[in-house]
Amino acid sequence: MKQIAEKLYVAPQLTAADIRDAKAKGVVAIINNRPDREEPGQPTAAENGAVAEAESLGYTHIPVVPGQIGEGQVRAFQKALAEANGPVLAHCKTGTRSATLYVIGEVLDGRMRKDEVIGFGQSAGLDLSGAVKWLDAHGH
Repeated sequence: MKQIAEKLYVAPQLTAADIRDAKAKGVVAIINNRPDREEPGQPTAAENGAVAEAESLGYTHIPVVPGQIGEGQVRAFQKALAEANGPVLAHCKTGTRSATLYVIGEVLDGRMRKDEVIGFGQSAGLDLSGAVKWLDAHGH
């Protein structure tokens, strides 16, 4: 679990134990950015959603196929983050897609400059070059 913003943490694939651990650390909501069946043995959104619900955590599934981010997914991510009344843990396979959705939204809304994205990612140990490519491709 890496903190990348005041109320946002990112992580690789979560297990039921990870969700319970996140709640113990004060997380109030989970955002899952991983499509179901991306790899064998991965918990489904329904399975992890049920664990989150049992722990009284918010749970939002915004599946993102690598390299196929749409602005609708960015806005859904922003909405889930904004509506959470406390820290949010977003995850995918490595945390990179979740962080990419976050930084694209930050640039689109003028809270971050495109030339800050790579350094921001490096400080969190994440390669966010895909976010820069997305922004370039979408005229930002």
